[in-house]
Amino acid sequence: MTETKKFSALQVGIVWQRINGLLDETAQVFVRTSFSSVVRDNWDFAVCLMDSKGRLFAQSSRSIPSFIGSMPRTLKIMLKRFPKESLSPGDVMISNDGYHGTGHLNDITMIRPVFRDGKLIAFLGSVFHSVDIGGAPSVTARDSFEEGLTIPVSKILVKGVRNEDVIAFMTNNLRAPEETFGDIGAQFSAYELGIKRLIKILDDEQINDLDMLVEEILGRSEIAMRNAISAVPDGIYSDEIMLDGFEEPLKICCEVCISGSELSVDFSGTSEQINRPVNSVLNYTVAYSAYAIKCAFDPYTPNNEGSFRPITITAPEGSILNPLRPAPVWARHLTGHYLPPVIFSALAKLIPDRIIADCGSPVWNVYFAGKLDDGQRFIKMFFMNGGHGARPHEDGPPCLSFPSNIATVPVEQFENSVPILITEKSLIPDSGGAGKFRGGQAQRLSFKIVSKDPVTMTIRHERVKYPPRGLLGGKAGSPGCDYVNGERIPAKSRMDLKNNDMVTFDTAGGGGIGSPSERSEEKIIQDLESGAVTKEAAERDYAFKMKGSLK
Repeated sequence: MTETKKFSALQVGIVWQRINGLLDETAQVFVRTSFSSVVRDNWDFAVCLMDSKGRLFAQSSRSIPSFIGSMPRTLKIMLKRFPKESLSPGDVMISNDGYHGTGHLNDITMIRPVFRDGKLIAFLGSVFHSVDIGGAPSVTARDSFEEGLTIPVSKILVKGVRNEDVIAFMTNNLRAPEETFGDIGAQFSAYELGIKRLIKILDDEQINDLDMLVEEILGRSEIAMRNAISAVPDGIYSDEIMLDGFEEPLKICCEVCISGSELSVDFSGTSEQINRPVNSVLNYTVAYSAYAIKCAFDPYTPNNEGSFRPITITAPEGSILNPLRPAPVWARHLTGHYLPPVIFSALAKLIPDRIIADCGSPVWNVYFAGKLDDGQRFIKMFFMNGGHGARPHEDGPPCLSFPSNIATVPVEQFENSVPILITEKSLIPDSGGAGKFRGGQAQRLSFKIVSKDPVTMTIRHERVKYPPRGLLGGKAGSPGCDYVNGERIPAKSRMDLKNNDMVTFDTAGGGGIGSPSERSEEKIIQDLESGAVTKEAAERDYAFKMKGSLK
């Protein structure tokens, strides 16, 4: 590692906590001033700080893992278009190119250079999800050109002044430009506060070279990760997982190789890319794979580029984990969210106390588009999570997002914004996989259309053919299912709904961990009393006989 000035552990700790605080405050400013529900309620965004070399060293506490992992890579692309010497105070670079960013067009990355006394010292960036990005995103898209507007690397602010050309081509391609530009403007305000706070911290701590402090932080994180990897036996550990796919299922093959303090993940053997929008670009693949390794080996050390120096992740070019442009990528999470579970399963026998069973993800969501009573167009997205996988020493919680970090919109707020009523939101009994520790319950959500005009619904769901797996003897969770007016519909589809139509989604339940025969009687009784497990399931899965007051 590079030799640097030594900072005391106390100073590093103080500065680190203050920088984390400024990023959380920056994120809160964004949330409070945002226009969209997807930012305000779902927290589908991230705020990151990178040094003058583009190295990630801090991010907001509530962040989407793929955004954190991809932003430094996006910055490198941006700096090829706008070299550092061409940047000025007040510039903000923007792009949503899926192949250079988070994997699909709806995520817009913006990065602002930070100057101190005329010198570029850092980059403050953010990514947020825009519900609409033009075009007609479709579950049957054949290439990325069908998926909406690609914003090439541009400056949306030039020395603090709006670039009207960028504003114009975005406005003319968006169905709800006021919402998207409201969120963009909220980030401009957040950047102002974040930069002001960063300069104050550096002044207070008398730090003249931020890069040297960053190197110290990265070095400490690297050592922690190398120690964690070195503590387990060398070897090659593998697994594969099946995806629902479309006409045919897809497969992800994973091989984890540990050698000393180095760890590599190789996805050779994975299905080739397809002309459907589930391909995961390499940025996204690397981000969620690195996230899984971080969770399993070193979850407590500060997350930054240093943690990932010992890790190498490769996927065959032309596969669903490293597609070639212009493969469609709109629903890349339908593939990328399988990466933590396949890595955890490969490592299950090696580090059984640090992994979880499969969750009811990839995250489920639904897009509704139509007209309000006043004729104004709307497009709204609603997230719904399946059951979380069982943990090594505890049951999985219900309806918790993993590996993404998405929150859900309050029912009342959703209903106030669109002509749709949510008539049911309930936990599904017997949906969590049986085991020594049970998988988290799935949920059922029902939506009633009350609009006088048709509403277009788009869904793209997984875990319908292949439910979340159990680990180490645990059983699989329940598969998901989609219905319209009681009739089952394809899990990846787009259709028009009319007044009084009822849509119901049963998400998938989490997998269990450990043999069901090892589950304690106390926990089985708690499941019965809470309604998580029925009498029939308790007898079938746990050979549990009812007695006394529980009959």
